[in-house]
Amino acid sequence: MNKFLGVLLLLSSFSLFSQSSDDEIQVKNIYNTALTNGHSYQWLDHLSNEIGGRLSGSLNAEKAVKYTKEQLEELGLDKVWLQPVMVPKWVRGPKEVAYIEAEPGSKNEVPICALGGSIATPKEGLKAKVIEVQSLQQLDSLGEEQIKGKIVFYNRPMQADLINTFRAYGGCVDQRSAGAREAAKYGAVGVIVRSMNLRLDDYPHTGTMSYGDLPKRKWIPAAAISTNGAELLSKMIKWNLDTKFYFKQQCEQYKDVESHNVIGQITGSEFPNEIMVVGGHLDSWDLGDGSHDDGAGVVQSMDVLRLLKETGYKPKRTIRVVLFMNEENGLRGGRKYAEVAKQKGERHVFALESDSGGFSPRGFSFDASDAAFNQVLAWKPLFKPYLIHYFEKGGSGADIGPLKNNEIAMAGLRPDSQRYFDYHHAANDTFDAVNKRELELGAAAMTSLIYLFDKYGVKTQPQPKIKG
Repeated sequence: MNKFLGVLLLLSSFSLFSQSSDDEIQVKNIYNTALTNGHSYQWLDHLSNEIGGRLSGSLNAEKAVKYTKEQLEELGLDKVWLQPVMVPKWVRGPKEVAYIEAEPGSKNEVPICALGGSIATPKEGLKAKVIEVQSLQQLDSLGEEQIKGKIVFYNRPMQADLINTFRAYGGCVDQRSAGAREAAKYGAVGVIVRSMNLRLDDYPHTGTMSYGDLPKRKWIPAAAISTNGAELLSKMIKWNLDTKFYFKQQCEQYKDVESHNVIGQITGSEFPNEIMVVGGHLDSWDLGDGSHDDGAGVVQSMDVLRLLKETGYKPKRTIRVVLFMNEENGLRGGRKYAEVAKQKGERHVFALESDSGGFSPRGFSFDASDAAFNQVLAWKPLFKPYLIHYFEKGGSGADIGPLKNNEIAMAGLRPDSQRYFDYHHAANDTFDAVNKRELELGAAAMTSLIYLFDKYGVKTQPQPKIKG
């Protein structure tokens, strides 16, 4: 009996070792291929330098749809198609201008940009006294008497002592998204928002804003000011409470237009009805060329399918790359994909998103059951040689969010985020800011995770037994 148990233990240990060894070899093969024969960087080069910024509803966005569809077709996938989706069309217009007037006749020009979705100023521009606030709540304490007829200047910076820069971003982005709506309720004539950026520079950072259910007649123009500009404006207001601010922007909102999600698929050999998604958003803001946000995620996701084919791996489950349209100012693409999947009764078991820039990958955050998360933790030794160490419960991604249910496991790639908001939504988010090797390491990490979930499936939470 003891000998029999010993043999079983030996065979079990050999099986586990063999399994682990096979996975180590495949993950190493993925990394080697990504770093010596990756395609993500050359795809990003074209998206960024040949097409440029890809704001939803723009000609460049449609060029990007056409280009990425062609590239996926060249990979020899089982299926490539376009999924129609209606998206907003907002146009920035000519470059915005602004200056601070601390006393009559003095003009200190500062860099600004219209926030996405904002209305234009009057044709001649808008000039008024400025009142500085640190939060939406502060408006309530000031009231209409102190705000009416003025430009509200939101100047709450990102919290510098937070290591997680996305938390710092989340802690102040309400100024941008809801600032105009709330200030208009007290009679403000315009809004200027400090850019969501941890460093001091001259780049204004755009981003979406909303008027909510505010009547259109009460809408006011909203713009972002660079962090250096915000510092200067704050100092001038302290020096002279009668300081005025002038800005002019000519943006315009048009009717919705049709665009597309781009989808490519490798059909599973054993479980074709179990679908795994990897993706990023194809649209970007218009100031730069969207290399980090989210050209990097797009090309990394495309390369996941190519790397699986290049390394000779045949997926058991259906793996899709989805390049979502309109994450930046509507999330229409993500919602449409989930809507169609539900209509078709498709079963999604895993989804991975890359939308945090093309910097060195550090790991993944998971929105998953304890069973699925513990499964991932057991794979940590496979990632250790590649300096992937961050495996935590947390958010996944905006575009895959609408797929969430009790069954699916979701994950987000987590690159080093310390420099991400230096570029986010700004004119310096360009191809030269992306490091080729870092981009390829991210693609390899994503491919490795997809491979493991495909090979072993997604563990589900045990259901409690019902006593009868």
